[in-house]
Amino acid sequence: MDAIYIPQLTKAPERTEEIQVKEFLPGLETLTPVRGNIRVQHLGNYLQVSGQAEAIITCTCNRCLQNYNHRVLLDTKEIIWLDESANETEDLPLEREVPMEDLLETLSPEGYFYPSEWLYEQMCLAIPQRQLCDKNCPGIIPSTASSSEKPVDRRWAGLEALKKELPG
Repeated sequence: MDAIYIPQLTKAPERTEEIQVKEFLPGLETLTPVRGNIRVQHLGNYLQVSGQAEAIITCTCNRCLQNYNHRVLLDTKEIIWLDESANETEDLPLEREVPMEDLLETLSPEGYFYPSEWLYEQMCLAIPQRQLCDKNCPGIIPSTASSSEKPVDRRWAGLEALKKELPG
């Protein structure tokens, strides 16, 4: 996806650009390409960016540690303010207090908007924090080699093998 030069966006029909997406995003491991669309609209002193997309990723269950596939669905909208001082980093103190109302996404009105970066960030936010292969996943079920041995969690099998190699 090409970067959008923000001043050029004001000359587009309805001050809007629509981008169809069907590609793998760098840094985001997916089994399928990310498919969807992004709409960027210039509304004077801000950009309204919306996107719908989907992809399939491989997750690891937090309970049983098995891999499973998960469809990541995205349907989001964001306002990005245009501010002349958005990219100024000179003469800033090393530490400063930032009020809550300043915690907004801003870009320079003479700069670029990168749809691939925006989509990457939104897709990462859509990945579930709690990854479960099934809502009733029982977790790791200990396996036993024989009925006389105590159950061994398979995650410790490597350590158990090493322990048997040590003398005495």
